[in-house]
Amino acid sequence: MKQTMPVDGKFELMALPYAPEALEPVISAATLGFHHGKHLLAYVNNLNAALPGSGLEGLPLEEVVLKAQGGLLNNAGQILNHNLYFGQFTAPKADNAPTGRLARAIDEAFGSFDAFKEAFVKAGVTLFGSGWAWLSADADGKLVITQEPNAANPVQRGLRPLLTMDVWEHAYYLDYQNRRPDHLAALWQIIDWDVVAGRYED
Repeated sequence: MKQTMPVDGKFELMALPYAPEALEPVISAATLGFHHGKHLLAYVNNLNAALPGSGLEGLPLEEVVLKAQGGLLNNAGQILNHNLYFGQFTAPKADNAPTGRLARAIDEAFGSFDAFKEAFVKAGVTLFGSGWAWLSADADGKLVITQEPNAANPVQRGLRPLLTMDVWEHAYYLDYQNRRPDHLAALWQIIDWDVVAGRYED
């Protein structure tokens, strides 16, 4: 996984690789404005304020997540989670699916792409409270689905995160209210499988 480095000692808010309205109607520009422009920005500002004197200054974000505790970990973990989340989307596509080595790995691990989608959405729907559903690869390249509460990230388990769905309510409430399953089902239309495959090949 590509390391996220601080610039002049501070982490920066990631730039979205698409226009705010590009993901509609799956994710609205209004939701992106709050989610990226307010929630993620707050995590970035909070982490930058807490880093001085922590002993973690200058480290890549991924190392901060592995070494930090308490509020530092919460903010660093949420930045890492959101950077991966926002970086994995593209404009909606019909019949959107992975190809190549990643598709074969999904079939091998879960039986089929449809079975994988069902298991992944179930992980997101059944996670109690706030958190994330993840597809990750272990050291041997085998794919696994995990549920990570709050700001946790699969790197803390020694896994390489590939794909995630955010089930904090701020990720979907403006567009879907309490209908978390509908939100998760819609996200498949906007997954950029080239990005996910690139994470798998790294």
